[in-house]
Amino acid sequence: MTLKALLLAASATAALMFAQPASAAQLTIGFSQIGSESGWRAAETSVSKQEAAKRQVNLKIADAQQKQENQIKAIRSFIAQGVDAIFLAPVVASGWDAVLKEAKIPVVLLDRDIDPSGKDLYLTAVTSDSVHEGEVAGEWLAKTVGEKACNVVELQGTVGASVATNRKKGFDTVVAKHPNLKVVRSQTGDFTRAKGKEVMESFIKAENGGKSICAVYAHNDDMMVGAIQAMKEAGLKPGKDILTISIDAVPDIFKAMAAGEANATVELTPNMAGPALDAIVAYKDKGTTPPKWIQTESKLYTAADDPQKVYDSKKGLGY
Repeated sequence: MTLKALLLAASATAALMFAQPASAAQLTIGFSQIGSESGWRAAETSVSKQEAAKRQVNLKIADAQQKQENQIKAIRSFIAQGVDAIFLAPVVASGWDAVLKEAKIPVVLLDRDIDPSGKDLYLTAVTSDSVHEGEVAGEWLAKTVGEKACNVVELQGTVGASVATNRKKGFDTVVAKHPNLKVVRSQTGDFTRAKGKEVMESFIKAENGGKSICAVYAHNDDMMVGAIQAMKEAGLKPGKDILTISIDAVPDIFKAMAAGEANATVELTPNMAGPALDAIVAYKDKGTTPPKWIQTESKLYTAADDPQKVYDSKKGLGY
Protein backbone atom coordinates (compact mmCIF):
# COMPACT_ATOMS: atom_id res chain seq x y z
CA MET A 1 0.00 0.00 0.00
CA THR A 2 1.33 3.42 -0.90
CA LEU A 3 1.96 6.12 1.71
CA LYS A 4 -0.96 8.12 0.30
CA ALA A 5 -3.25 5.11 0.64
CA LEU A 6 -2.07 4.52 4.22
CA LEU A 7 -2.75 8.13 5.12
CA LEU A 8 -6.21 7.99 3.55
CA ALA A 9 -7.01 4.79 5.46
CA ALA A 10 -5.81 6.29 8.72
CA SER A 11 -7.87 9.40 8.08
CA ALA A 12 -10.98 7.32 7.37
CA THR A 13 -10.43 5.29 10.56
CA ALA A 14 -10.08 8.48 12.64
CA ALA A 15 -13.22 9.95 11.09
CA LEU A 16 -15.11 6.76 11.89
CA MET A 17 -13.91 6.87 15.50
CA PHE A 18 -15.09 10.45 16.01
CA ALA A 19 -18.39 9.65 14.32
CA GLN A 20 -19.14 6.90 16.81
CA PRO A 21 -21.69 8.05 19.40
CA ALA A 22 -20.42 8.26 22.96
CA SER A 23 -21.89 5.83 25.45
CA ALA A 24 -23.18 7.15 28.75
CA ALA A 25 -20.11 5.85 30.57
CA GLN A 26 -17.88 7.95 28.31
CA LEU A 27 -19.78 11.18 28.71
CA THR A 28 -18.49 14.15 30.66
CA ILE A 29 -21.06 16.86 31.30
CA GLY A 30 -20.51 20.26 32.84
CA PHE A 31 -23.35 21.59 35.00
CA SER A 32 -23.46 25.32 35.73
CA GLN A 33 -25.63 25.38 38.84
CA ILE A 34 -27.07 28.63 40.19
CA GLY A 35 -25.90 27.97 43.74
CA SER A 36 -27.49 26.72 46.94
CA GLU A 37 -29.89 29.54 47.75
CA SER A 38 -32.63 27.14 48.82
CA GLY A 39 -33.29 23.63 50.07
CA TRP A 40 -34.75 22.77 46.69
CA ARG A 41 -31.62 23.88 44.87
CA ALA A 42 -29.42 21.79 47.18
CA ALA A 43 -31.67 18.79 46.50
CA GLU A 44 -31.45 19.35 42.75
CA THR A 45 -27.66 19.25 42.97
CA SER A 46 -27.72 16.10 45.11
CA VAL A 47 -30.23 14.31 42.86
CA SER A 48 -28.25 15.34 39.76
CA LYS A 49 -25.16 13.63 41.18
CA GLN A 50 -27.20 10.51 41.97
CA GLU A 51 -28.73 10.37 38.49
CA ALA A 52 -25.33 10.84 36.83
CA ALA A 53 -23.82 8.08 38.97
CA LYS A 54 -26.63 5.70 37.94
CA ARG A 55 -25.67 6.24 34.30
CA GLN A 56 -21.90 6.33 34.92
CA VAL A 57 -21.74 9.88 33.57
CA ASN A 58 -18.95 12.15 34.78
CA LEU A 59 -20.85 15.24 35.98
CA LYS A 60 -18.79 18.34 36.80
CA ILE A 61 -20.75 20.89 38.85
CA ALA A 62 -19.81 24.56 39.13
CA ASP A 63 -21.57 26.62 41.83
CA ALA A 64 -22.25 30.13 40.50
CA GLN A 65 -23.25 31.61 43.89
CA GLN A 66 -26.29 33.19 42.19
CA LYS A 67 -24.20 35.31 39.80
CA GLN A 68 -24.60 35.19 36.03
CA GLU A 69 -21.01 36.25 35.44
CA ASN A 70 -19.86 33.14 37.33
CA GLN A 71 -22.08 30.96 35.16
CA ILE A 72 -20.67 32.47 31.97
CA LYS A 73 -17.12 31.81 33.24
CA ALA A 74 -18.08 28.21 34.12
CA ILE A 75 -19.55 27.58 30.66
CA ARG A 76 -16.40 28.89 28.98
CA SER A 77 -14.31 26.71 31.28
CA PHE A 78 -16.39 23.63 30.38
CA ILE A 79 -15.97 24.42 26.67
CA ALA A 80 -12.19 24.69 27.15
CA GLN A 81 -12.17 21.34 28.98
CA GLY A 82 -13.86 19.68 26.01
CA VAL A 83 -16.93 18.35 27.82
CA ASP A 84 -19.54 16.47 25.77
CA ALA A 85 -22.48 18.61 26.85
CA ILE A 86 -23.44 21.41 29.22
CA PHE A 87 -26.32 21.63 31.67
CA LEU A 88 -27.33 25.17 32.62
CA ALA A 89 -29.72 26.33 35.34
CA PRO A 90 -29.80 30.01 34.31
CA VAL A 91 -29.90 32.49 37.20
CA VAL A 92 -31.64 35.03 34.94
CA ALA A 93 -33.38 34.71 31.57
CA SER A 94 -31.39 37.17 29.45
CA GLY A 95 -27.76 37.67 28.46
CA TRP A 96 -26.88 34.14 27.28
CA ASP A 97 -26.68 34.47 23.50
CA ALA A 98 -22.94 35.23 23.20
CA VAL A 99 -21.62 32.45 25.45
CA LEU A 100 -24.04 29.79 24.16
CA LYS A 101 -23.00 30.57 20.58
CA GLU A 102 -19.45 29.70 21.67
CA ALA A 103 -20.49 26.29 23.02
CA LYS A 104 -20.95 24.33 19.73
CA ILE A 105 -21.94 21.31 21.86
CA PRO A 106 -25.36 20.32 23.20
CA VAL A 107 -26.69 22.60 25.94
CA VAL A 108 -29.63 21.57 28.12
CA LEU A 109 -31.47 23.99 30.37
CA LEU A 110 -32.56 22.72 33.79
CA ASP A 111 -35.39 24.18 35.87
CA ARG A 112 -35.38 27.60 34.18
CA ASP A 113 -35.78 28.95 30.67
CA ILE A 114 -34.05 31.78 28.81
CA ASP A 115 -35.34 34.54 26.57
CA PRO A 116 -36.83 33.49 23.22
CA SER A 117 -33.85 34.97 21.36
CA GLY A 118 -31.77 32.06 22.63
CA LYS A 119 -34.14 29.22 21.70
CA ASP A 120 -31.91 27.97 18.88
CA LEU A 121 -28.88 27.86 21.17
CA TYR A 122 -29.89 24.91 23.33
CA LEU A 123 -31.00 21.34 22.64
CA THR A 124 -33.86 21.08 25.13
CA ALA A 125 -35.14 22.53 28.41
CA VAL A 126 -36.23 20.31 31.31
CA THR A 127 -38.54 22.46 33.41
CA SER A 128 -41.88 22.57 35.07
CA ASP A 129 -44.62 24.80 33.72
CA SER A 130 -43.96 27.62 36.19
CA VAL A 131 -46.94 29.62 34.93
CA HIS A 132 -49.09 26.60 35.77
CA GLU A 133 -47.49 26.39 39.23
CA GLY A 134 -48.60 29.97 39.91
CA GLU A 135 -52.09 29.11 38.65
CA VAL A 136 -52.31 26.06 40.94
CA ALA A 137 -51.30 28.25 43.90
CA GLY A 138 -53.85 30.91 42.98
CA GLU A 139 -56.66 28.40 42.46
CA TRP A 140 -56.00 26.81 45.85
CA LEU A 141 -56.22 30.23 47.52
CA ALA A 142 -59.37 31.21 45.62
CA LYS A 143 -61.07 27.96 46.58
CA THR A 144 -59.94 28.19 50.20
CA VAL A 145 -61.14 31.75 50.87
CA GLY A 146 -64.33 31.46 48.83
CA GLU A 147 -66.08 34.81 48.42
CA LYS A 148 -64.35 36.45 51.40
CA ALA A 149 -62.29 39.58 50.68
CA CYS A 150 -58.63 38.63 50.91
CA ASN A 151 -55.59 40.93 50.84
CA VAL A 152 -52.56 39.01 49.64
CA VAL A 153 -48.86 39.86 50.01
CA GLU A 154 -46.43 38.30 47.57
CA LEU A 155 -42.81 37.29 48.01
CA GLN A 156 -41.31 37.21 44.53
CA GLY A 157 -38.25 35.28 43.42
CA THR A 158 -35.07 36.76 41.95
CA VAL A 159 -35.77 39.71 39.66
CA GLY A 160 -35.24 38.68 36.03
CA ALA A 161 -35.48 34.93 36.69
CA SER A 162 -37.92 33.25 34.29
CA VAL A 163 -39.39 31.12 37.06
CA ALA A 164 -40.18 34.20 39.18
CA THR A 165 -41.76 36.02 36.24
CA ASN A 166 -43.87 33.00 35.34
CA ARG A 167 -44.97 32.09 38.87
CA LYS A 168 -46.19 35.66 39.26
CA LYS A 169 -47.91 35.61 35.88
CA GLY A 170 -49.82 32.41 36.67
CA PHE A 171 -50.94 33.63 40.09
CA ASP A 172 -51.98 37.04 38.73
CA THR A 173 -54.09 35.34 36.04
CA VAL A 174 -56.17 33.61 38.72
CA VAL A 175 -56.38 36.71 40.93
CA ALA A 176 -57.75 38.69 37.98
CA LYS A 177 -60.71 36.30 37.83
CA HIS A 178 -61.59 36.77 41.51
CA PRO A 179 -62.43 40.38 42.51
CA ASN A 180 -62.30 39.42 46.21
CA LEU A 181 -58.57 38.61 45.91
CA LYS A 182 -56.19 41.56 45.89
CA VAL A 183 -52.38 41.55 45.90
CA VAL A 184 -51.65 44.58 48.08
CA ARG A 185 -47.87 44.25 48.32
CA SER A 186 -45.32 42.43 46.17
CA GLN A 187 -41.55 42.44 46.58
CA THR A 188 -38.59 40.20 45.80
CA GLY A 189 -37.22 37.96 48.52
CA ASP A 190 -34.49 36.58 46.22
CA PHE A 191 -35.64 33.00 46.88
CA THR A 192 -33.87 32.99 50.29
CA ARG A 193 -35.18 32.48 53.82
CA ALA A 194 -33.34 35.47 55.25
CA LYS A 195 -34.68 37.86 52.63
CA GLY A 196 -38.16 36.32 52.82
CA LYS A 197 -38.21 36.99 56.57
CA GLU A 198 -36.95 40.54 56.11
CA VAL A 199 -39.53 41.42 53.46
CA MET A 200 -42.36 39.80 55.42
CA GLU A 201 -41.40 41.88 58.45
CA SER A 202 -41.80 45.02 56.34
CA PHE A 203 -45.15 43.80 55.03
CA ILE A 204 -46.42 43.18 58.56
CA LYS A 205 -45.40 46.66 59.70
CA ALA A 206 -47.03 48.25 56.66
CA GLU A 207 -50.27 46.28 57.01
CA ASN A 208 -51.51 47.10 60.49
CA GLY A 209 -49.24 44.63 62.24
CA GLY A 210 -50.32 41.98 59.76
CA LYS A 211 -53.99 42.23 60.72
CA SER A 212 -55.01 43.35 57.23
CA ILE A 213 -53.16 40.46 55.54
CA CYS A 214 -55.30 37.47 54.61
CA ALA A 215 -52.65 35.35 52.84
CA VAL A 216 -49.02 35.17 51.78
CA TYR A 217 -48.01 33.82 48.37
CA ALA A 218 -44.29 33.02 48.07
CA HIS A 219 -42.54 31.97 44.87
CA ASN A 220 -40.66 29.34 46.86
CA ASP A 221 -40.90 27.53 50.19
CA ASP A 222 -37.66 28.90 51.60
CA MET A 223 -38.98 32.46 51.49
CA MET A 224 -42.17 31.18 53.10
CA VAL A 225 -40.23 29.53 55.93
CA GLY A 226 -38.62 32.93 56.57
CA ALA A 227 -42.03 34.62 56.36
CA ILE A 228 -43.49 32.16 58.87
CA GLN A 229 -40.74 33.05 61.31
CA ALA A 230 -41.50 36.76 60.83
CA MET A 231 -45.19 36.14 61.50
CA LYS A 232 -44.49 34.19 64.68
CA GLU A 233 -42.13 36.89 65.97
CA ALA A 234 -44.88 39.46 65.34
CA GLY A 235 -47.30 37.48 67.52
CA LEU A 236 -49.30 36.13 64.57
CA LYS A 237 -50.31 32.53 63.94
CA PRO A 238 -49.14 31.55 60.43
CA GLY A 239 -51.47 29.10 58.75
CA LYS A 240 -54.37 30.42 60.82
CA ASP A 241 -54.27 34.22 61.11
CA ILE A 242 -52.60 34.37 57.70
CA LEU A 243 -52.90 31.63 55.07
CA THR A 244 -49.74 30.46 53.31
CA ILE A 245 -49.25 29.11 49.79
CA SER A 246 -45.82 28.60 48.24
CA ILE A 247 -43.98 26.52 45.65
CA ASP A 248 -41.26 23.81 45.61
CA ALA A 249 -42.40 21.31 48.28
CA VAL A 250 -39.12 21.17 50.21
CA PRO A 251 -39.04 19.16 53.47
CA ASP A 252 -39.15 22.14 55.85
CA ILE A 253 -42.46 23.37 54.47
CA PHE A 254 -43.95 19.97 55.36
CA LYS A 255 -42.53 20.31 58.85
CA ALA A 256 -44.29 23.68 59.09
CA MET A 257 -47.44 22.13 57.65
CA ALA A 258 -47.38 19.35 60.23
CA ALA A 259 -47.14 22.06 62.92
CA GLY A 260 -50.14 23.88 61.45
CA GLU A 261 -47.98 26.85 60.38
CA ALA A 262 -48.23 26.33 56.60
CA ASN A 263 -51.23 25.47 54.49
CA ALA A 264 -50.20 24.42 50.98
CA THR A 265 -47.30 24.03 48.58
CA VAL A 266 -46.94 23.15 44.89
CA GLU A 267 -44.25 20.59 44.18
CA LEU A 268 -41.32 21.26 41.88
CA THR A 269 -39.44 18.00 41.44
CA PRO A 270 -35.67 18.28 42.05
CA ASN A 271 -35.02 15.55 39.47
CA MET A 272 -34.42 17.63 36.36
CA ALA A 273 -31.12 15.90 35.60
CA GLY A 274 -32.62 12.42 35.09
CA PRO A 275 -34.69 13.37 32.02
CA ALA A 276 -31.88 15.65 30.82
CA LEU A 277 -29.30 12.85 31.00
CA ASP A 278 -31.61 10.45 29.19
CA ALA A 279 -32.09 13.04 26.45
CA ILE A 280 -28.34 13.61 26.05
CA VAL A 281 -27.51 9.88 26.02
CA ALA A 282 -30.18 9.22 23.36
CA TYR A 283 -28.92 12.18 21.34
CA LYS A 284 -25.31 11.02 21.53
CA ASP A 285 -25.98 7.28 21.08
CA LYS A 286 -28.76 7.31 18.49
CA GLY A 287 -28.91 10.86 17.18
CA THR A 288 -32.41 11.22 18.67
CA THR A 289 -33.38 14.87 18.93
CA PRO A 290 -35.50 15.47 22.06
CA PRO A 291 -38.54 17.76 22.14
CA LYS A 292 -37.65 21.41 22.79
CA TRP A 293 -39.38 21.23 26.16
CA ILE A 294 -39.48 18.27 28.55
CA GLN A 295 -42.14 19.15 31.13
CA THR A 296 -42.09 17.87 34.70
CA GLU A 297 -45.18 17.40 36.89
CA SER A 298 -46.55 19.99 39.35
CA LYS A 299 -48.52 18.65 42.34
CA LEU A 300 -50.42 20.45 45.10
CA TYR A 301 -49.85 19.31 48.70
CA THR A 302 -51.92 20.35 51.71
CA ALA A 303 -52.21 19.27 55.35
CA ALA A 304 -54.49 16.45 54.18
CA ASP A 305 -51.49 14.73 52.56
CA ASP A 306 -49.83 13.53 55.79
CA PRO A 307 -47.07 16.18 55.81
CA GLN A 308 -44.91 14.33 58.36
CA LYS A 309 -44.77 11.29 56.08
CA VAL A 310 -43.91 13.44 53.06
CA TYR A 311 -41.22 15.22 55.11
CA ASP A 312 -39.60 11.91 56.05
CA SER A 313 -39.61 10.67 52.44
CA LYS A 314 -38.14 13.89 51.03
CA LYS A 315 -35.28 14.07 53.53
CA GLY A 316 -33.69 11.13 51.76
CA LEU A 317 -33.36 13.09 48.51
CA GLY A 318 -30.55 15.32 49.72
CA TYR A 319 -32.46 18.40 50.84
